Amino acid sequence: MPTTTIGTTLGAVALLALGLGATPAHAAFDAATAKAVDAALAGEHRSAENKARDVYRKPREVLEFVGLRRDMTVVEMSPGAGWYTEILGPVLADQGRLYAAQFALNDVPTYQRRLLGSFLTKLAATPDLYKSTVITHFAPPYALEVAPRGSADLVLTFRNLHNWAAENEAGVSWSNVAFKAMYDALKPGGTLGIVDHRWPDPKTENPADRNGYISEERTIRLAEAAGFRFAARSEVLRNPKDTHDHPRGVWTLPPSLALGEQDRDRYLAIGESDRYLLTFTKPTE
Repeated sequence: MPTTTIGTTLGAVALLALGLGATPAHAAFDAATAKAVDAALAGEHRSAENKARDVYRKPREVLEFVGLRRDMTVVEMSPGAGWYTEILGPVLADQGRLYAAQFALNDVPTYQRRLLGSFLTKLAATPDLYKSTVITHFAPPYALEVAPRGSADLVLTFRNLHNWAAENEAGVSWSNVAFKAMYDALKPGGTLGIVDHRWPDPKTENPADRNGYISEERTIRLAEAAGFRFAARSEVLRNPKDTHDHPRGVWTLPPSLALGEQDRDRYLAIGESDRYLLTFTKPTE
């Protein structure tokens, strides 16, 4: 598995109908993890722009819900520009490990190579914060080993599944491949946490739509088909102002604001998209 290491290692209602029941309570952060998360959130390495999104993304609540501890081995799938990496890397720097499963160097789209380059530059700027961060690659169909098999306590993916589940130009969906890669990386008993833009009604969901939304029900079906067991859901990212019917899908809303100045104030008032937060476990037997 090709890897690059940074720092010292680099240089509710519908779900009830499905019989899923209420959300189990999750344990709070231990004191050391809470301190590390709060320090990362307040860190000077995070831009004011990224910090301003905390009100929508609620990273402290999300990471507490999925059970993060500072001594874990964690995989972040397709971290993009590294918004969550800025939090996870420093939290795990001293006692844990973070595998950041990025685009591959030979990915064809120029924007992916550019994003990988800016991601590496970001991490190299403050290497002590990312001394336990290892760059791996998730680039179907070739680069699929996102971490050593059975090594991860926790795998996280933030707003990626809607892309994996959509058919590409060749009519291929990578969702099954993504779930297998995540399943293989996890230890038995490990946790998978998924955040994505929520499509509210599975009866009206069109898998061919490229609006950025995906239903919780569809997500659960895909995860269970890969062998995961549904564990819990959280409403912390629900946004009732999101009507889910925007001209350019989720990208109509901030931070993208795909329509530019057209109805800008209206979309700013809605805020970022309505999102779900689900956890799954890898069976121990």
